[in-house]
Amino acid sequence: MTNETTFLLVGHGSRNRDGNKETLHFAAQWRERHPEWRIEVCFIEHAEVLLDEGLDRAARGARKVLVIPFILNAAGHVKMELPAALKRARERHPQVEFAVTRHIGMGREIFAVLQIQLDRLMKQLAVPDPMTTGVVLLGRGSSDIGANGELARMARWIFEANEHELVDLAFTGVTWPRLETVVQRQVRLGMMQICIIPVYLFTGVLIERIKAQVERLQRQYPQVAFGLGSHFGFDKGIFDLLDDKVCGEAPAGGMLECDGCKYRELAEAEHLHEHGHTALAAPGCGHAQAPVHDHGHPHAHDHACAHPHD
Repeated sequence: MTNETTFLLVGHGSRNRDGNKETLHFAAQWRERHPEWRIEVCFIEHAEVLLDEGLDRAARGARKVLVIPFILNAAGHVKMELPAALKRARERHPQVEFAVTRHIGMGREIFAVLQIQLDRLMKQLAVPDPMTTGVVLLGRGSSDIGANGELARMARWIFEANEHELVDLAFTGVTWPRLETVVQRQVRLGMMQICIIPVYLFTGVLIERIKAQVERLQRQYPQVAFGLGSHFGFDKGIFDLLDDKVCGEAPAGGMLECDGCKYRELAEAEHLHEHGHTALAAPGCGHAQAPVHDHGHPHAHDHACAHPHD
């Protein structure tokens, strides 16, 4: 990699300014690890520098732009809006090569981070019996079943690697079950302690809501000890994961699995609606199921009208 290549971190964006500040702070720390790299940042929504501007900034003076979706789960933003923005950027900057890595995803690196979170919570709870200590992985939630399935895989891995009787997943919006329902079930099944692990990179509106939810649950179930994890974007494993993506994952001309997909293009009119951060808009607010992609995932968009995005 040379200074003719720009690395563009694309964050989700949060209504909570602290969340966006943390993403920018992460980028600053990543630059310190690699002072020879040119690293830029933009967001999909709820920020000053959004996709089109971010891609334009990254393209200035560069021969290549490597886009890194700094997002845990690939739903509509990654599968629909980012490829659309890349297509526009390639038209505006034909002299620049745009390549893209996969999103952060739910692989071994994230599993290791979640396991560290669980170990820390168990120590805070004085290392209780795992057979009476439930675990809840709490994700953002999406209308995209593939994105939700990624979190389900992490729940299974946590179950396999530990001795907890119950390892469940819950979501803060769009899909089910919600945290309160899962906690109620675990209490009924005899759990005396419950470890709740938010699967979030940075703080934001939803992180604050989760804290308030857990406080209410503690009052509702005073006989249960609750442990609440934290967002984990500054974990060393996240920096290492991005290093791996830059150095080994994206070949020249690399594309997202939905970048250039004919089914995505057919679905745009139905799903790529106006968020206030994209140039493409579709009338109405339909929730019709999009065609299934060749690679096996449905293009169900994470709909803003159904979900108060963080």
